Amino acid sequence: MHQPTAPLRDRQDGAVRASWTTVRTAFQAQLRDALRPLPFILGGIAGLLLAYLAPFGSDRADVFQRYVYWPGVIVGGTLLGIFVSAAVDAVFDREQQRPILSSVLTAVIMTPPGSLFVLAATRAVYGTQLMPYVELLGPVFLLSLAMTGINHLAIHGVHGPAPARDAPTTPVAEPATVVRFLDRLPPRLRGADIHAVEAEDHYLRIHTSRGSDLILLRLADAVAELDGLEGAQTHRSWWVAKAAVQDVRRGDGRAVLILPAGVEAPVSRSFAPALRDRGWY
Repeated sequence: MHQPTAPLRDRQDGAVRASWTTVRTAFQAQLRDALRPLPFILGGIAGLLLAYLAPFGSDRADVFQRYVYWPGVIVGGTLLGIFVSAAVDAVFDREQQRPILSSVLTAVIMTPPGSLFVLAATRAVYGTQLMPYVELLGPVFLLSLAMTGINHLAIHGVHGPAPARDAPTTPVAEPATVVRFLDRLPPRLRGADIHAVEAEDHYLRIHTSRGSDLILLRLADAVAELDGLEGAQTHRSWWVAKAAVQDVRRGDGRAVLILPAGVEAPVSRSFAPALRDRGWY
């Protein structure tokens, strides 16, 4: 009587594993987008400004302590915020659809651990605490919200606005644009089949049948030049050739495209409907 439940349990376990893998892949993609120098530079500038203003009773400390404490707290909080924000975007797949909601949720999640970090940093630098933990929650939330919003603009402003929802259905460009993109490939990749293009900071990683390499180019420009090939943008950070898709793993309403050499390309919800309509999966 209990035998029929085993396949169901196996399917459920497989769905959970696929869902976790999908989230993990999306998290890694979001993290690669976010871990760049600009947010930390902005955090350092904000920390120096707060050291000068000396809020929350820090004016009682000497100048050296303030200029060590505030930049350290803000830069450390920026790193925490980047990880939390990447997790929020991976789990809820907000990307740039709802930046305000994403920033608020990120600030809410990081406020409790961020307040503990501020408390520990305060005791390490000043030898005491400037205010109780409960009173820290409000200021830390406001600082987190401000820095998360600034970092969101700084990160996504580098590559320009997010592609429109119907981006995968853009018309095919003239072959000359494809030739121009192929000319950008490093010599060892010339003549190879292009599997995917992945954004990595200011560079693009080109996945091909001969391996991968980096070129300096914006993803938006690469997508425009690749319109002559049968492929589509699947994520803010990915363009994939349809012929390179070997399998599709789905879970939690999202999908991951399996490409040669074990490369995994995430599919965001904004691009999924158009890809399904075109028979990708």
